[in-house]
Amino acid sequence: MIVLIAAKNWVPALKNVDKTAILLSSTLLFFVFKILKVEDLEDIPWNIILLFGGAMSIGFCLWQTHAAEWLAVNWLILFKEASGVMFILGIAFFVLVMTNFIMNVAAIAISLPVALVIAPYLGVASEVIFFASLSAAGMPFFLLIGAAPNAIAYGSKQFSAGEFFRYGLLASLVLMVTIWLMVTMIWPLMGMSILIAK
Repeated sequence: MIVLIAAKNWVPALKNVDKTAILLSSTLLFFVFKILKVEDLEDIPWNIILLFGGAMSIGFCLWQTHAAEWLAVNWLILFKEASGVMFILGIAFFVLVMTNFIMNVAAIAISLPVALVIAPYLGVASEVIFFASLSAAGMPFFLLIGAAPNAIAYGSKQFSAGEFFRYGLLASLVLMVTIWLMVTMIWPLMGMSILIAK
């Protein structure tokens, strides 16, 4: 089935074959050839699959309707008169929140273009915005749908979603303080200029 999907790119006769039909056929063949039994389906953690399915749908809707882009523009406009450090922390916070709802790559793709346009007017170096945003994008701490490891850990049934959220908020606060320390102290010591001449 994977070869068939890949062949769609090179074989003109396969261009009109729907990928969904191919994937559905492969699922049915698992049962036809008795590779899977109905009992095997009961062992699958459906709550995690449905959780990620819902999260991907939310992310896709935010992306497709441009709602996430609208959020990014309106959030960053709040910081147009702010200091350079506040602007950097504002964009990092936005990426941190968005990466808990949509994929981190999408959060970066939505927010960075807007931030990089505003940055020169505030005298902020674009590299700092880039590194601060990437730091926040890789840390979806407070929602289970933020990353697959979150859901896998939740599948252990050793904590509730509420506990995960509470401790995730604390971890996110620590992350924002760490980004602030990096921006104000560590990166300048390493020779990275935070501000540029307007």
